[in-house]
Amino acid sequence: MLKRLLYVAGFLGLLIGMWGLYDRFVYGHMNANYGSYVVWGLWVALYMFFAGIATGGFMLATLDLLFELPLFRGSGRIALWGSLVTLPAGLAAIGLDLGHMTRIWKVYLQPNFGSVMAQLVWGYTIFLIIVIVSLWLSFRPQPSRWLKPIMIVGLVLAIFLSGGIGALLGVNQNRVSWHVSNLPAQFPVFNLTSGVALMLIAIGWFGPVRDPRHSQQLHVLGLGLVVLLLVKGYYLWTDVSQALYQHSSHGAEAINLVLFGPYGWAFWLLQIGLGMLLPLIVLTTPIRNNGFAAGLMGVCVLLGLAVARANIIFPALTLPELRGLGEAFHGPHLSFTYSPSLMEWAVTAGIVGAATIGFVIGADRLPLFSRPVESAGTAD
Repeated sequence: MLKRLLYVAGFLGLLIGMWGLYDRFVYGHMNANYGSYVVWGLWVALYMFFAGIATGGFMLATLDLLFELPLFRGSGRIALWGSLVTLPAGLAAIGLDLGHMTRIWKVYLQPNFGSVMAQLVWGYTIFLIIVIVSLWLSFRPQPSRWLKPIMIVGLVLAIFLSGGIGALLGVNQNRVSWHVSNLPAQFPVFNLTSGVALMLIAIGWFGPVRDPRHSQQLHVLGLGLVVLLLVKGYYLWTDVSQALYQHSSHGAEAINLVLFGPYGWAFWLLQIGLGMLLPLIVLTTPIRNNGFAAGLMGVCVLLGLAVARANIIFPALTLPELRGLGEAFHGPHLSFTYSPSLMEWAVTAGIVGAATIGFVIGADRLPLFSRPVESAGTAD
């Protein structure tokens, strides 16, 4: 029943997304609500969200395929499948945000590796190849001696890419709310939180219930998620308290927009209430050992993380870098107010729907929760 509901929700999202994609490709950015001042919108936040799940999922896959923890044996494939599904979704989101998508070849043939963005493009390309190769090697009948070295490289790259997104924001010196020294250090924690939430969904909703480790896996992942949410809450408190205490014009204004402005309802209701407090309450009770409840808390955490990405991007860009800039020029795309347009939401629904269908198909049709019995030798 649960799988059927996910299939239906995914296909509905995909149908809505088809209209959004038609509008995007026919009319370009005309019907998007970002413009010359607010240059990043919903799709950039969506890219950060899905890329975080992909790198976090790979980190969780190493518990099985690299470190061989007995408790998580057999969970590596589903984690890699989650990375394989979500990374293209994130890249599709950022690709649609580009004004000239056909120029992407320049970053490969004419790269400037001093640019953080170029480093991320190359890094994600290599990372996607590593995910595909790792998943293929994990399906081989005999263990491969190449799997662990590749997983080591992938783990290092996953951490690098996680911090790279924070660095991409942090190098913007004119955006005080982004120009925080520990921002690159925060994102690996955020992405690991995404990975644990994904695994709660995978094991809670699709894992083999008859496996004697099933309840224990949910128990450990639930407690791990509690710890990560507390760490994430600490980071949030340090960012908010420092910005408000220093009365930094741009930083304090951005924080006030999140706490008490037009983004306040999403912050308090979705990011804090549904995405943090509710999972903290549920996952510290015996209910965390229930597969459906654990998976539902994973969904809540992911929703909160998605809103958190938007609350990082939107407020910082809706504040003028120069006072009076908003009044100096006027035009259809010269505005500092931003809320996603219907077309942007439709494309987002399509990307989320496609990712949902892809993940459920893998969990439903592929042997992602089984591992071959180790033999004395290893295959080349």
